[in-house]
Amino acid sequence: MWIEILRVSWRSIRANKMRSFLTMLGIIIGVLSVILSSAIGMGAKDNITKQVEGLGSNVLTIMPGSTSSGGISFGFGSASTLTESDATAIEQQDPDVQYVAPLVSTSEQVVFGVNNTNTSIEGTNEQYPEIKNISMAEGRFFLQEEVSSAANVAVLGSDVAQTLFAGAGSPVGQTIEIGGIPFTVVGVAASQGTSGFSNADDAIAIPITTEINLMTGSNSVTQILASAKSSNVMDQAQLEIESTLRVQHKLSASTADDFSITNQATLLSTLGGVTKTLTMLLDGISAISLLVGGIGIMNIMLVSVTERTREIGIRKAIGAKRGIISTQFLLESLTLSLAGAVTGLVVGGIGATVAAKVMDTGNLLSLWAVLLAIIFSVAIGLIFGVYPARKAANLKPIDALRFE
Repeated sequence: MWIEILRVSWRSIRANKMRSFLTMLGIIIGVLSVILSSAIGMGAKDNITKQVEGLGSNVLTIMPGSTSSGGISFGFGSASTLTESDATAIEQQDPDVQYVAPLVSTSEQVVFGVNNTNTSIEGTNEQYPEIKNISMAEGRFFLQEEVSSAANVAVLGSDVAQTLFAGAGSPVGQTIEIGGIPFTVVGVAASQGTSGFSNADDAIAIPITTEINLMTGSNSVTQILASAKSSNVMDQAQLEIESTLRVQHKLSASTADDFSITNQATLLSTLGGVTKTLTMLLDGISAISLLVGGIGIMNIMLVSVTERTREIGIRKAIGAKRGIISTQFLLESLTLSLAGAVTGLVVGGIGATVAAKVMDTGNLLSLWAVLLAIIFSVAIGLIFGVYPARKAANLKPIDALRFE
């Protein structure tokens, strides 16, 4: 009996190919939306995680305080409240801090031969590559002795090296001019990519003492980067830094901090929350698409019941029970839902693969999203097939046979 029901249901679906396809289209779009929204959400989360991790391992970023003029605040980072001595105090006094690197940023014209570029000059110390996880493509980073002696040495970002030394051989050992001052290139950093609005590859690192002595003339720093000894002590390290800086800046208990500290873990959690909210929004739109698809199935099945009223009457007249008639229409509805789900999964899988390549991430096809799409499709096929099935099963044989 079940084989016969399945055969009749399949024959009915095949008899109206275009109508069946249009019925499945709503489910296809809904399932496709679920898969793609999940893929986009996972891809965005992976990219955010990579960018935050690209800032370094267990990093705490300390920014100066804010300034104001005419009652208008210019935000944290606009004041000059951090100095080299603050970085030294953190390194010497805070036991949960492993590396500390002050940073001074300026922009200068850099020249080598006939090539030149205007790029960011980052004055820092020898611990900077440990915090930022920088590896060297050529040469080395500058040493502590070179920082102490304010040596004129430079480490080029990969983009700067390509711009200045395209076709000119290795930059290591060559002399460039930064703002008219000669510097010896001691290394070229491996490509780090972009992070937010900054491009770490389009920058040159020099000793912070050299930049202060020759370029800025000020002991204040743009920011201080600190790396905790492990992710488990990041909060403790942040508290230690806050306490040290308040003592350094002679702030009373009632005075607010004249600096801000950004915890990498907190930043990642915040950005992850934003990504999760956006993913939920996309999932909600996908659910609406599936709901619309279910309504489409119910409408088509009701039309099918009307068109096949005489067929239903004949079946009931020769002994078909209400359960058989109801099961047949439920199976048709379920078949359309599952066929739409499978098609949507295939198209969605292709879309997820394309999204992974575009977003430069690993596999974005979530097993949870696939299972959710299948479960929802089955549920929709059953729920929206019940009413048409019951309507067909409740037809009286004599009325059905007289139907024109």
